[in-house]
Amino acid sequence: MLDHSVSTLDEVSVHRVGNKNNDEELIISKQRLDISDKSVEELLQKFFLNQFKSEEYFNFTFSNDDFNMNPLFKYCSDVFEGIGDFHLNSINIAKYLYDSSNHPMIKTGDVFIAHFSRLMVDYKEVNAIGIFKSESKHAFLKLEPGSSEFQISREEGIQIDKPDKACLIFNDERDNGYKLCILDKTNKSEEALFWKEKFLQVRPCKDEYHHTKDFLDIAKTFVTKALPENFEVNKSDQIDLLNRSMEYFKTRDTFDKAEFEEEVFQDEALIESFKQYDKTYRNENQIELEDSFDINLSAVKKQARVFKSILKLDRNFHIYIHGDKELIVPGVEKDGRKYYKIYYENEN
Repeated sequence: MLDHSVSTLDEVSVHRVGNKNNDEELIISKQRLDISDKSVEELLQKFFLNQFKSEEYFNFTFSNDDFNMNPLFKYCSDVFEGIGDFHLNSINIAKYLYDSSNHPMIKTGDVFIAHFSRLMVDYKEVNAIGIFKSESKHAFLKLEPGSSEFQISREEGIQIDKPDKACLIFNDERDNGYKLCILDKTNKSEEALFWKEKFLQVRPCKDEYHHTKDFLDIAKTFVTKALPENFEVNKSDQIDLLNRSMEYFKTRDTFDKAEFEEEVFQDEALIESFKQYDKTYRNENQIELEDSFDINLSAVKKQARVFKSILKLDRNFHIYIHGDKELIVPGVEKDGRKYYKIYYENEN
């Protein structure tokens, strides 16, 4: 949980970073931004911090898994430890981003590097470094009064709802590669992976959020993809298993794998199949999970959005299944037409 209600914005530098692959420029500013105007500082804080709401945290890593080799880890450490000038370190970060921007689809953007103090992260007060990239320009109209009439002109600038790409690096968990949170408005493409995987080079924190998220991912992919390959199940059966999985996480404070398997799958053959799938999935995706952990409700709420409880029948009907699967019974007519028989008590 991030609370910036009493935080201060201490320093900000901005540079323009083009696409190196497309021979675009890197424009380095000579000095920090002047943020002495309190109203400007408040707007920048809103632009930088308002969209960070998730409890999903990461740590720096590197290609050889040694986060000490990650250039951003070094630059952030220098700022936190007061080594060198902040603006010079911001230039190092901008140059590193420019050198990393060699995919043809990476857009030119204004990159703000900011230093914050008194941020509250999980009830701990820390300093932080923010890297914010604004790639989108928005048109606005500017009115200027003259002696007897107004003059209107069209200008372009940054819309302060949120940056296109951002990260906050907290001066916490240094021995694990610092604690970070990330924003990226780009869709799930190679361009999006660039920010997280090539430039930042991060891995998920080994915490309650990712334990909860990862296990729900495993359960969902097993039910929706692996299960139909090995068992005869219909869509209503799959939805029932997804609902049971989500209900388990919504009604517990702690997770126990053996208990989950018994309550959700309720069949020895299904349980054994899930165990094998779970083991394979963890190995292939390099996921480390305990068989017991505290459940993170924010991760449950996020995953609930992708746990579909909708049964789609051709283009004619959508049936939302939330409860007892015994009340919906599949069947096939003599002429081959499929049907569902639905039982209910009240019509609303």
